[in-house]
Amino acid sequence: MAETERSTRYRLGVDVGGTHTDLVLNDIETGALRIEKLPSSPENPARAVLEGLKRLLADGVSPDEIAFFAHGTTVTTNALLEAKGAKIGLFINQGYRAICEVQTQARDQGNPFDHLFSRPAHLAPPSVTYEIPGRMDYLGNEIASLDRDAVAEAAKSLVVDGINSFTICYLFSYMNAAHERETAEIIRDIAPDAFVSMSSEVLPRIREWPRYSTTLINAYLVPVLAKYIADLAAGLDDENVMTRRRFLMQSNGGVMPLSANAEAQTVHTLLSGPAAGVQGTAYLLGIEQGWNNIVTMDMGGTSCDIAFVENGLPLEHAEAVIAHRIVAVPALDVSTISAGGGSIARVNAAGMLEVGPDSAGASPGPACYGKGGTLPTVTDADIVSGILNPDFFLGGKMALDVDGATQAVQDHVAAPMEIDIANAAAGITRVINARMADEIRVQAAKKGVDLSGFTLVPFGGAGPVHAVAVAEDLGIPRVLVPASPGAFSALGLLCADVVHDYIRSDLRDLEGIDPAHVEAAFATLEERAAEELQEEGLGDEARNFLREVDLRYAGQGYELRVPIEGIPTPLDAEGFDALTERFHERHEAVHGHAARGAPIEVVSYRLRAIVPVPKIEMASAVDQKLTRSEKPSGKRTFRDARGQSVDADVWRRQDLPTDSTIKGPIIVEQLDATTVVPGGWTVRLDNAGNLELYREDVG
Repeated sequence: MAETERSTRYRLGVDVGGTHTDLVLNDIETGALRIEKLPSSPENPARAVLEGLKRLLADGVSPDEIAFFAHGTTVTTNALLEAKGAKIGLFINQGYRAICEVQTQARDQGNPFDHLFSRPAHLAPPSVTYEIPGRMDYLGNEIASLDRDAVAEAAKSLVVDGINSFTICYLFSYMNAAHERETAEIIRDIAPDAFVSMSSEVLPRIREWPRYSTTLINAYLVPVLAKYIADLAAGLDDENVMTRRRFLMQSNGGVMPLSANAEAQTVHTLLSGPAAGVQGTAYLLGIEQGWNNIVTMDMGGTSCDIAFVENGLPLEHAEAVIAHRIVAVPALDVSTISAGGGSIARVNAAGMLEVGPDSAGASPGPACYGKGGTLPTVTDADIVSGILNPDFFLGGKMALDVDGATQAVQDHVAAPMEIDIANAAAGITRVINARMADEIRVQAAKKGVDLSGFTLVPFGGAGPVHAVAVAEDLGIPRVLVPASPGAFSALGLLCADVVHDYIRSDLRDLEGIDPAHVEAAFATLEERAAEELQEEGLGDEARNFLREVDLRYAGQGYELRVPIEGIPTPLDAEGFDALTERFHERHEAVHGHAARGAPIEVVSYRLRAIVPVPKIEMASAVDQKLTRSEKPSGKRTFRDARGQSVDADVWRRQDLPTDSTIKGPIIVEQLDATTVVPGGWTVRLDNAGNLELYREDVG
């Protein structure tokens, strides 16, 4: 992407988490990084972002020099989880209201014999759902014209009810969107400022309920995201950060302009925050440094996100379940559990220690924050155990209340369990470590990953504290702590290209399909992509179009994504043979068998549009030419997860000698994280600034 701003000195990445908001400012000229970390503002997430920006500007950064702004946020995720989206209306075909009741008939990740199972509340209950006469058949032919009067009457009624976000979900609209577009025009005539989400734009693919569910979620969240973007954009304008390169992270590991069409793309931001860290791992550690097989452990204040990078590429999926609702858009395959530094510990009615799922969040936060919190958290346990330095939290910018943490652990864990406080804190640590290890183990088994060949990469403020204990539990012999682990997701935002995903279903037999039909389907998607990039101000930028097809054996109820890359297009007989064999191989890899000779169906055409963005350029540990003392700053005694007393040297990360090995036990402190290296492990600061931790028997 060409740089056209008057000055291009800085690129800024911002990640808003449940507890902290992180800003990373990259100096393009020197590769240096500047990090700001401050409490998040859940009542208005933009406020913490702008406060962090003001700190940077007050420190001498000129707003004219910020040429790139990328942002990852949990605003849509939190709105869905907390049921704080907009009130929406739904237009559906006459006679098909039951789709919203029947859904897929599946019980999300539950016990099929659970007689207490219930679905989440409808986003568009029957009172705001209107059945509209009109039908398209499965080929996209109109068999009953749209009742425009019924649409207008329904729209007027919904406006009277105070609804300003509308969902249109008609059968087979992915084959012919005319009725959905006509309905949208009528709604906009009646309510010009309304948000309108059409399933033919949000997700034009087969299977009614995944398409309807995704579109409903999009409509539910559009007003939330639109307001947030407007507040953020206005704040950037007020601070004179006028760069047109303002981007928002998406679930697929790419970014989209803040000016993108929110009515069609809001749902793509649901995993915005977790995706940034995974993308940063794949680029900085995979592409740039050659660490090809990685399991990430992003442990922040509220949750822990698990993902896998295999052969240098992050694993993806085309459908996820968030808050028990189906979201059928491409996303990095991230698993999230409630295991963060703010996870609250308590003794349950059976006298057993539990940690989470609830979190102290940013307000009041852990007891050690001194903001009124009285319940013990994982961070409080780390303070009580002596792992964290209360005088060097956030580089000394935030003093921690040791007495408050001690009192919380004593009152709510040690006393009820009748154990000493050291063992109470160690117990909290063991429980949270086991939860994270179990989640990684389960996800690895689902994906066929042999963890012994992988490296664990922890980040987030709490990740490096617990990483080695989790690695030991899993039998992983290597841990790699990146240079700025506590702000690594913000760093990952500076490693992402603009990425848009498009899909169109068109079910046909692969054998005998006309190559011109395939080419026309992709041409339609490419035309739509080009139009949207033009609207986003990226029409003149270089772009890449990657083509895929969803294929399945005839009669299957699921399909697999198969890339066409490397096969000459338009497809000829030889190309179809190559595509067929590629599908067989993919099916065998995923499901353990292939049915060569069985008929194959084309289900959908997919297009990924990529606009390359200049990536972060970091100074290496050698290039930074820091004055290193190459000796520890002191000693500290801490309690490990078994409650045993450990004497350790304490190092400041900037003092570690480059490319030299130091044996544990040691504690490494830095502005945004603390790394624990136990006995039996060694650590080395490599030339890229990573901490490489190895079991001594691995070397």
